[in-house]
Amino acid sequence: MFKRHKSLASERKRELISSRATRSILKNDLRNFHSLSQLILSAGPLRSAAAVKHVKTTHFEIEILDAHTRKQICIVDKMTQKSTIHDVKQKFHKACPKWYPSRIGLQLERGGPFLKDYVTIQSIATSSIVTLYFTDLGRQVSWTTVFLAEYTGPLLIYFLFYLRIPYIYDMKESSRRLRHPVVHLACFCHCLHYIRYLLETLFVHKVSAGHTPLKNLIKSCAFYWGFTSWIAYYINHPQYTPPSFGNRQVIVSAINFLICEAGNHFINVVLAHPNHTGNNACFPTPNYNPFTWMFFLVSCPNYTYEIGSWISFTVMTQTLPVGIFTLLTILLSWYLFLCWRLRTQYLKSSHNSR
Repeated sequence: MFKRHKSLASERKRELISSRATRSILKNDLRNFHSLSQLILSAGPLRSAAAVKHVKTTHFEIEILDAHTRKQICIVDKMTQKSTIHDVKQKFHKACPKWYPSRIGLQLERGGPFLKDYVTIQSIATSSIVTLYFTDLGRQVSWTTVFLAEYTGPLLIYFLFYLRIPYIYDMKESSRRLRHPVVHLACFCHCLHYIRYLLETLFVHKVSAGHTPLKNLIKSCAFYWGFTSWIAYYINHPQYTPPSFGNRQVIVSAINFLICEAGNHFINVVLAHPNHTGNNACFPTPNYNPFTWMFFLVSCPNYTYEIGSWISFTVMTQTLPVGIFTLLTILLSWYLFLCWRLRTQYLKSSHNSR
């Protein structure tokens, strides 16, 4: 009996020890769970919020000096990185009202190229103080005025020679000789060419709001008006001789002239409404119009059609003044093409650098 009670007592003692151990383990588990839950709740969301970057806007001071005397004219301050040369000209005009923005020419260094209005301050600044040199560009006129004056003059001048005003030709000789049909056709083609120019200037071309010196207007008008007078004088002269191959030469050249004029018009329409998607925004692409397929062959089909028109007019009239004007037009077209190419490469490189 004594041994049996002893074994029961030992079993109860073991049960008490095991129950106490179980309770301690549960308490430790509860404490661990509680501490883990507190840790999770205090940690916040699983994904950490993105840190907000505070960008400090740098302001620039533009010191404007006279390009000839190097004397300081004014200081334009509080210009940001996104400010352009156009913004600088606006503030410069407020400081010096006698010089309006289109008359202001700004350079990074004396004798260097003038900065375009779209150039940003950030692209030319090497420190917080930027020094620019001012040059007075003189009296300015808008590009629309230049184009309208260039094209209206030849239209009216040619009509004066076509009507054979007495002060230009001998009336007796004019009344004796009958005009060849190519004379009337040449007047129609010449007028059609410049009427198209005028209408495109008013309704098609997106002429920039920029200006050019008045002397450039005088040079352009002297070039176009002078050559038109020389061309019209020979074609409408009473002693004018028709082309060597007769009507066949005239008809083929006239058809080719009309095709080039139509192609030039449609190319100008495409250039006025380019596709601004992608990196090739500066290079229009051909569409369903067959005249625009010239883009597959050349970069500037408008110049190609322009040269084709004047070559056709030269063959149709077979006169030396038209041939010389056509040669100068080809050289001028090549010069304008090179300028356009350099500008597009600059815009593309600036776009890629961004």
